[in-house]
Amino acid sequence: MKHDQHKILDCTIRDGGLVNNWDFSVEFVQDMYRGLNAAGVEYMEIGYKNSAKLLKSDNAGPWRFLNEDFLREVIPTKNDTKLSALVDIGRVDENDILPREQSQLDLIRVASYIKDVDKGLQLVQKFHDMGYETTLNIMALSHVMENELNEAFELINRSPVDVVYVVDSYGSMNHKDIDYMVNKFQRLLPEKKLGLHMHNNMQLAFSNTVIGAEKGVEFLDTSVFGMGRAAGNCTTELLVSYLKNPRYDVRPVLDLIERHMVAMREKVEWGYIIPYMVAGTLNEHPRVAMAVRNTADKDKYVEFYDKLTTPETIANN
Repeated sequence: MKHDQHKILDCTIRDGGLVNNWDFSVEFVQDMYRGLNAAGVEYMEIGYKNSAKLLKSDNAGPWRFLNEDFLREVIPTKNDTKLSALVDIGRVDENDILPREQSQLDLIRVASYIKDVDKGLQLVQKFHDMGYETTLNIMALSHVMENELNEAFELINRSPVDVVYVVDSYGSMNHKDIDYMVNKFQRLLPEKKLGLHMHNNMQLAFSNTVIGAEKGVEFLDTSVFGMGRAAGNCTTELLVSYLKNPRYDVRPVLDLIERHMVAMREKVEWGYIIPYMVAGTLNEHPRVAMAVRNTADKDKYVEFYDKLTTPETIANN
């Protein structure tokens, strides 16, 4: 494996924000940037570039709707680590996006379900024309039909998108799935770089990411201490250690965990928890598990399992 070909994209602020409604202090985000830069991580996803007028904010923190003036105050001077943001189709006003030379952002990633790949690529084209690096993140791949994927690839091959992501939204993929998907993407998208975004419902996010890395996937998503929606993501500290590249240093990441993340996880919940495991093994969207974790029945694991596997039994009780 050529370790120097890989690029780590840490999405603690963006994906982790789904856990705490993006309630991160400016000081924490600044510290995260300094730490990731010291660790040699190539990209930090600092939030969403969606538009508040198109989406209810529900008192979300500023990282949910990144403002360029605010971002420039938070990160006035950039170092080697580049900044990225994610947008969702139908939730971003392209007029809110500045040309790259006027922005602190380097990379804009477009999240798309398979049915909206055409719309996603329209956004990619606009952001590409503005000078940004771009990715298309195809979500919920474990529910996508082969013919849908093949049709999408035809459009993707004609687009200027730099990186195409295999996204395990439900945390339900295993090593065979990753091997199959990466082979297919490499075969049918020969001119595109690939990325992986894994969730940890079955404790496979790290191993699945390593499998993709060994097969030549270049962009690898992680989060510090695994902080991300529901079961979280492949952990930054593990991948930085595993890749054995001299540019990576795990010590600054461990420092971030010690000073910030341990206390944070005592207040908000993420990581391997049984309902998330159940949802992952059944290839269910994690929202069903997230919902039960917000109730008094959050630890009634058998009841939750029965509800997902035998709904008619529950209905008759």
